[in-house]
Amino acid sequence: MIEKTALLIVDVQNDFCPGGALAVKDGDQIIPVLNKYIRIFTATGLPVFCSRDWHPQQTSHFKKYGGTWPAHCVQNTPGAEFHPDLKIPENTVILSKGMDEKLEGYSAFQAQDNSGRMFDAILKLTEIKVLFVGGLATDYCVKSSALDALEHGYQVNILTDAIKGVDLDPQDSQKALDAMRTKGSRFIDLEQTRKLFGNG
Repeated sequence: MIEKTALLIVDVQNDFCPGGALAVKDGDQIIPVLNKYIRIFTATGLPVFCSRDWHPQQTSHFKKYGGTWPAHCVQNTPGAEFHPDLKIPENTVILSKGMDEKLEGYSAFQAQDNSGRMFDAILKLTEIKVLFVGGLATDYCVKSSALDALEHGYQVNILTDAIKGVDLDPQDSQKALDAMRTKGSRFIDLEQTRKLFGNG
């Protein structure tokens, strides 16, 4: 089953890290752990996907236009770039989401690669069945991506030591974890992953 597995890193972008427009508290602290997961997957020859918010300047997602959030991850701005400490492999598939000004775009399953292929289509083409998911933020894009993955029939492993939440309400991350578990997500950490893959 390992050969049908992929790593999904969700939205580790400058605007979601300390100093960014919509910073997740200590969001950058998961990056060294994510880099270790990346090494495990690349050493095993397994694919790595990185999703990113890629918003237009004007979108209903932003508070200025009736949404919830301050402007963030606007296309081709420094805030939308992946955090420089994230060691993204050369063959990583970049998935962009949030381009539709009418959609929130939380889930990686609303994302597409640079040729316009949707994430689900890419996974089916490559016969991926299992996703290991980490990144930002637990209570929004990680949760939405995991729940959509389960809905599409994938097995989901949440990397418990490589996620951080926004927590507008202090319980939001815990509620997200509970929701993901209830729907069928499994939880795993770096030590368990190393044992599973036999490397790293």
